[in-house]
Amino acid sequence: MNRLVRNLCVGASGLLAVSGCAVGPNFRPPPAPAVDRYTPTSLPAQTPSNGGPDSQRFAVGAAVADHWWTLFGSARLDALEAEALKNNSDLQSAQAALKQAHELYLAQRAARFPTVALALNATRARNSATLASPLNSNAEVYSLYSAQLNVSYVLDVFGGVRRQTESAAAQAENQKFLTEGVYLTLTVNVANAALQLAGLDSQMDDIQRLIAADAKALAITRRQRQLGEASTVDEATAESTLEAAEQLAPPLRKQIDQQRDLLAALVGRPPSLAPSDRFEVADFQLPPELPVSLPSDLVRQRPDVRAAEANMHVAAAQVGVAAAARLPSFTLTASPGGESTQVATLFSDGNAFWSIAAAASQTVFDAGALRHKQKAAESALAQSQAQYRSAVLSALQNTADVLQAIVDDGDNMTHAAAAEATAARSLRLVSDQFAQGQTGRLAVLTAEASECQARVALTQARSARYVDTVALYQALGGGWNARS
Repeated sequence: MNRLVRNLCVGASGLLAVSGCAVGPNFRPPPAPAVDRYTPTSLPAQTPSNGGPDSQRFAVGAAVADHWWTLFGSARLDALEAEALKNNSDLQSAQAALKQAHELYLAQRAARFPTVALALNATRARNSATLASPLNSNAEVYSLYSAQLNVSYVLDVFGGVRRQTESAAAQAENQKFLTEGVYLTLTVNVANAALQLAGLDSQMDDIQRLIAADAKALAITRRQRQLGEASTVDEATAESTLEAAEQLAPPLRKQIDQQRDLLAALVGRPPSLAPSDRFEVADFQLPPELPVSLPSDLVRQRPDVRAAEANMHVAAAQVGVAAAARLPSFTLTASPGGESTQVATLFSDGNAFWSIAAAASQTVFDAGALRHKQKAAESALAQSQAQYRSAVLSALQNTADVLQAIVDDGDNMTHAAAAEATAARSLRLVSDQFAQGQTGRLAVLTAEASECQARVALTQARSARYVDTVALYQALGGGWNARS
């Protein structure tokens, strides 16, 4: 029996050597886009902000940090990111799906090897005297033991099994990049929620100061009307100004509450346990250097592009699976074993048995079903190729949009900072005039309201720069390839 099993193994090895080719296209990663920049004109060396502390330099070709959120210099943001990566249900679901895809690949890979099954039977029986005993000894009462090894192997002559294994591996790779996409989206959403909450909290402070200034201005106008120094029109104008300022607070408060609820969900908490600490824009710093990956590197860094590439790999392998299904299939089986009335003599020379069988099958007529399945697989490959090209173009467009937005944000912030500085200077001048008795209190309050409005605009401009900086790290793939 040992000699039989050894001969079977030698024969299977020879057949494995014969089945070396696989039908269908061999997948090759598509070439990188033949462009060297994202925007029609070259980016400036740094963002516009008069060389101040908010200036950011573009570093073309620099690597993207894997924990890019630490570059904003906020320990509270770092803690929220760590909590989200530990507790977020969407990420845990994606990780479980990745493990499932990997296990399915390993299960499919097993089809390339022989299947071996062992069958053991023990029987105690008494035979009827009317019938002949199945034993050579003609004993009517007997025990019968049998052991049989069943070996089955599908010869992958045309590579159908290998293509199916290749497809399963590509599906696992696709799920890997989908998981990286969930990871990236989660970290970006946490950073955006914290940064937007900081901007909203800072704006609320400015709005409250604006409301207080407008309320004081209204009170002074009413006293002036009572003294005959102001008209009812002046009073109505002051009331309208106060109401307009107070209308700014409820929508802002609504956004703050919603951002806190969102932040709670992202880090895996119920809304009742949302982070209650206040955030301020001043708690964060802009990364002074912004990486700008080359387009040829971008397509290797973006999880969505890599997922589209893996889908294309799956489709290419399925073409091979469909092509192999139209060709003959071959199966080799062997069943060595032994049968005896005693376990000790189960495999003695007289009790051993074996069988070897080879089978071949070929579909003769199926009304064109297999041919159409192959054509469908080829169409699916063409679809995945078009989807990949679309993903690449979307990645280039997304990165170009973000880079241009960062440059425009710099311009906007420069003007907003100049406007805020002008409003602050006007407030100082009017305050000095009031101290010298050259103007009234109302003029000071009006200047203070203007300064508050300018501060709100500056806070909004600064928040936009933070959010677009986060968007750049997302557009460049989030640095997953730098993570072990």
